[in-house]
Amino acid sequence: MELSADKHADKYKKRPCRICGKWYAPNARSRGKQKTCGSTKCKKQWHTKKCAEWNKKNPQYFKAIYLSKKLQAAQSDARCCDAPGIPVEPNNPVLPGLPRKEVQEVMGVKLFVIIEYICRLLLTRFQEVNKSKPVKNKEKTSTLPPVVVSRGDG
Repeated sequence: MELSADKHADKYKKRPCRICGKWYAPNARSRGKQKTCGSTKCKKQWHTKKCAEWNKKNPQYFKAIYLSKKLQAAQSDARCCDAPGIPVEPNNPVLPGLPRKEVQEVMGVKLFVIIEYICRLLLTRFQEVNKSKPVKNKEKTSTLPPVVVSRGDG
């Protein structure tokens, strides 16, 4: 019996919080899974950190469900309301200045949502490609042309 108690004793020893560094005694019910001291600030920071890591490992998760959720929302709005349509997003970088109501009336809400989604993907991809391109010919672009330009008329 004593051997099994010693075996689990490491789980309940004091340990430093992974966020603030303070030493704490973990809750016995957590069975060695507790990583922070238990303060709400530390728990929230740990959760944020872990969510960010998960999102970095699974970037396609939200992309895969985004379009289907948007289409479902547009379809339910079209069923419920007299004036179907997608709510206008302020400062929409994808389709700025586009007359949404007129386009939705002509094309339909579902088709408009799909086109907006494709435009978002293209814009994001274009921005990623532009950020990754190195600047070439820095020497030539950073210098001004020579002050004296000869026209050859002596």
